[in-house]
Amino acid sequence: MIRVSGIKLTLDQDEADIRKGLLSKLKIKERDLLDYRIFKRSVDARKRDQVCFIYTVDAVVAHEDKILKKFAGDKDVSSSPDLDYKYIKPGVVPLKNRPIIIGTGPGGLFAGLILAVMGYRPLLLERGADVDTRSEAVRTFWKTGKLDTECNVQFGEGGAGTFSDGKLTTLIRDPRCRKVLEEMVSSGAPTEILYSHKPHVGTDVLRCVVKNIRHRIISLGGEVCFNAKVSDIKIDQGKLTGVVVNDEELIKAEVVLLAIGHSARDTFKMLYDKGVKITPKAFSIGVRVEHPQELINRAQYKQFAHHSKLGPAEYKLAYHSSSGRSAYTFCMCPGGVVVAAASEEGGVVTNGMSEYARSAENANSALLVGVRPEDFNSEHPLAGVEFQRQWERKAFELAGANYQAPAQLVGDFLADRPSRQIGQVEPSYRKAVSLAELKHCLPTYVVETLKEAILDFDKKLKGFALPEAILTGVETRSSSPIRIERNEQQQSNMGGLYPVGEGAGYAGGIVSAAVDGIRVAEAVIAKYKPLGDGTYV
Repeated sequence: MIRVSGIKLTLDQDEADIRKGLLSKLKIKERDLLDYRIFKRSVDARKRDQVCFIYTVDAVVAHEDKILKKFAGDKDVSSSPDLDYKYIKPGVVPLKNRPIIIGTGPGGLFAGLILAVMGYRPLLLERGADVDTRSEAVRTFWKTGKLDTECNVQFGEGGAGTFSDGKLTTLIRDPRCRKVLEEMVSSGAPTEILYSHKPHVGTDVLRCVVKNIRHRIISLGGEVCFNAKVSDIKIDQGKLTGVVVNDEELIKAEVVLLAIGHSARDTFKMLYDKGVKITPKAFSIGVRVEHPQELINRAQYKQFAHHSKLGPAEYKLAYHSSSGRSAYTFCMCPGGVVVAAASEEGGVVTNGMSEYARSAENANSALLVGVRPEDFNSEHPLAGVEFQRQWERKAFELAGANYQAPAQLVGDFLADRPSRQIGQVEPSYRKAVSLAELKHCLPTYVVETLKEAILDFDKKLKGFALPEAILTGVETRSSSPIRIERNEQQQSNMGGLYPVGEGAGYAGGIVSAAVDGIRVAEAVIAKYKPLGDGTYV
């Protein structure tokens, strides 16, 4: 196939016009264009008076070699790369026990899927519940304030991303990304995620997808156990020999994949106490900011804001302060809500969530400032965890110690004054908000950098500094505060222990975590012989 980039269609054109664009670009006749498929579609709204779609298309044409030669040197025409995932050849070292995967977030699920396909019959252990039971526990927390510390927005089938926008954008360039998206489509995600420039599935669709991936793992010989918290690991002479589940059941294993997520603080401590090498890493903290989605639509799409072909608009902004700090928006949720995401008693944590339709009244985004290990006031490897916990607890107390979240209007935050009443933007936070001064639950340098960033972002996105926009605190779980060190064979300093994904410090989002799960599964496959017959070709 030939890949053709830069095909532009106006909002008034239909995707059938892609064919005309291909014929024109390649200068070929109708009969020579045998077939085509969309590889990528993005929105170009840079011109005030025009919004259009830009397509990259893979085309099957007659006389392909001749055409490629004709367009040699043209950056918009090239041979289409082979995107098919290649399963690697299994190793020869026999396994005495099936591999164990701790955690069923994206990293754990995709590691489990690849191992299951290849005949390794993995055992997945999840401390939380299946996605349906988990959803009910989360709804109960939002309604009553009764928190289940083992089954919540952070813990349970699908991981923390299950209660998010289901955003599938990633900054990594790894061929495994395509495999992740294809498997998600096979499990119920919309086909458009394969070609959308900013793909998302929404929390509602994602819950179905993770459930279907679980069913496939089981159908291939794997096993998934819920409410199975790994409370200890067994080490003998620097090598893993097994895990203890729920403080009572010992399961022997020489291969364990740690896909525990960024909030498994008790597991981090257990691993550290066992001598697993852990180092602190930078992450970010801040707040959630909410605007009317209509404001964002008009700022981004101008007079085209209500066009039927354009969904709710998004944004991504960054600011670099003269102080050396940086602020940025993260995990922006068009047409979404702000949710309570605590996993420990006595702390407030926020996150954003959208359903696939993105039909809620407000847009929200994390508004974060980077923090570094030197900010933690300790050189202990788990100092970042305590740093997060400190501000989560301050937010909890500030808002009334009942899991309501402290909130402040943007105008009042900038003017350093208390908010007295809610304005035109109704807070969406589930459970509820309590008006407070956010400077009391954030470091001073974070507050000052956020103020600078809001004013800067208002120059880039008209209305960002809307005085009645809502800031809700605190957002502390944007990424893991630690890294579990691993070598080129993807193992920690304890032989047989394989750190995976976001919680281990090697990913930042659904797709990158899933890719890392595949990468680590490949390392296991390359060394060990399968326990059964795989279904790979």
